[in-house]
Amino acid sequence: MSVDAITHTEFPAGYVVFFGADGKIIMTPRSEEHSSTIRSMQIDSLALGRHAKVTSDVYIDFPADENSAPDLAILREDARKEGKRYSFEDVLLISEVVSTSSARKDYDDCTAKYGRYGIPVYLVVDPYAREVVLHTEPTSSGYSTAHTRAYGTGKLPIPLADGRTFTLDLDELPLPDPEPDTH
Repeated sequence: MSVDAITHTEFPAGYVVFFGADGKIIMTPRSEEHSSTIRSMQIDSLALGRHAKVTSDVYIDFPADENSAPDLAILREDARKEGKRYSFEDVLLISEVVSTSSARKDYDDCTAKYGRYGIPVYLVVDPYAREVVLHTEPTSSGYSTAHTRAYGTGKLPIPLADGRTFTLDLDELPLPDPEPDTH
């Protein structure tokens, strides 16, 4: 299936669709934790201004057809679409929310990819581990700096390359529902 055909395909509501480099298409249902976490980050992003360029699940063009639709992306204020999409060069921060099926991709594959393309800040938000990992200082193979903060430890100010600060409220990130007791 061509990239053009995939981008024009209507996938079922409630699912996230991942496109592997090997041509595989992976569909996974979005959890309540995933959706609520993205919403919480979007609310925190309002401090950047009502019209700040913040996207969720919107394709961003990367070289070599490695396009991504990150859970949250903060773009430069002067970012302009090239055709229908923004370029990776416009991105100041990308955040991915870990789901049970995406942990390896979010922690490993995306860290390497976003660092390789010079995304200044990559934030992994993990509702199951109840922590966030803030990656900065991109390198050709990932990031040279990673700081981990637990949920419930206050506000995490994240300086952006354009001088603004995105502040993530770690006290307000939603927690997964506890597993039901089967005994």
